Amino acid sequence: MATKSDSSLPTCIEGTQAFARFENAMKKVLSVPHSVIQKRIEDHRKEAALNPNKRGPKPKQKRGASRAPDV
Repeated sequence: MATKSDSSLPTCIEGTQAFARFENAMKKVLSVPHSVIQKRIEDHRKEAALNPNKRGPKPKQKRGASRAPDV
């Protein structure tokens, strides 16, 4: 008993058109300098750390200088 699926599969593009689409995508990805990617990741981490409802393990806090007890 075969049922007809309402969702259609994406069309497969082959040949020179597929290669051209791949080339264009790679040019966009590889044209971003590594320093920019690192900055975006760091900005995202800072923004995500401010979320009080974050699930999962919390990032470790940097420890400040240890204070000697007042005598």
